[in-house]
Amino acid sequence: MSTATARTTPGTAGAGSRPTAWDRVRTYTPASQYLPVIATTALFLGMFGVGGARYDGFTDPQVFLSLLLDNSFLIVLAVGMTFVILTGGIDLSVGSNLALSTVIAAKTLEMGWSPYLTVATVLMVGTTLGIAMGLLIHYFDIQPFIATLAGMFLARGLCYLISVDSIPIADETFQSWAFSTTTLPGGYYLGRTALVAVATVAVAAFVLARTRFGRTVYAIGGNESSALLMGLRVGFTKVGVYAISGFCAAFGGILFSLYTLSGYSLNAVGMELDAIAAVVIGGTLLTGGRGFVVGSFVGVLVLGVIQTFISFDGTLSSWWTRISIGVLVLVFVVVQRLMTRRAS
Repeated sequence: MSTATARTTPGTAGAGSRPTAWDRVRTYTPASQYLPVIATTALFLGMFGVGGARYDGFTDPQVFLSLLLDNSFLIVLAVGMTFVILTGGIDLSVGSNLALSTVIAAKTLEMGWSPYLTVATVLMVGTTLGIAMGLLIHYFDIQPFIATLAGMFLARGLCYLISVDSIPIADETFQSWAFSTTTLPGGYYLGRTALVAVATVAVAAFVLARTRFGRTVYAIGGNESSALLMGLRVGFTKVGVYAISGFCAAFGGILFSLYTLSGYSLNAVGMELDAIAAVVIGGTLLTGGRGFVVGSFVGVLVLGVIQTFISFDGTLSSWWTRISIGVLVLVFVVVQRLMTRRAS
């Protein structure tokens, strides 16, 4: 056979030809670890589409941008919670830590502190609380539930010691931060706090995917004993994830202060459960070792869409938010259980 006749004509898939881009897309099968994130993203898009079909203006880009702004503090909170749950732990203190951060911020600004010194103090206090709980959990072998429950009561109690009443924030710098926006094409706008939250997700995703610390987080969640035998820095990492969670809670407190321009001891009651729900809905296993911070980000958006549904409807009770979140968490936990059983 001649060389000319052996060649395949353009557009046909010969025996040795490379697959086309469409062939690769058509036959692509995602890895199993990505399936929960894909499912959560599909759920978010489906809910957004249903909202657009039912309510006028629901699919307006500004609604999505407002969704990011209204949940910026919860996004940051869920980032810290993802680190903790990936190691197989839990942090019940993040809601109280966030409230303590808002009270410290408002009180110090009321006393005339520099806003930059206030931010540094808030972040230091929140991170220190996280480190303390991490030390108790690792070196004293206290269950994360108990250690962080104690941290929750401690932080909430400190809120009441500082002030029982709501403290308004009148600082000009804080107010300028709160109302600063970025104008987008088409006349849309996005609050800077939302950009900060998205940047936090990006940094956390990089740390988990591309650093030794991130790989150790996954290894601890997979099997802590094996991680020890491999010589990984288990103690440092376990304390580190609670430090990150405390930092994110304090950082979320700053964003919440900018959102409400006040500090109040009753802020964020139960928000730790919202953060846990977002992480679970985002596909992170409660037993640790598997999950992505991007999934937690989409999980927060799913919770936000539920609240947006209720706002657009106008006739539903706000308690439907809790009912919907409970159903979603239950469904995702059951699916996780079935997947882990099948894998084993």
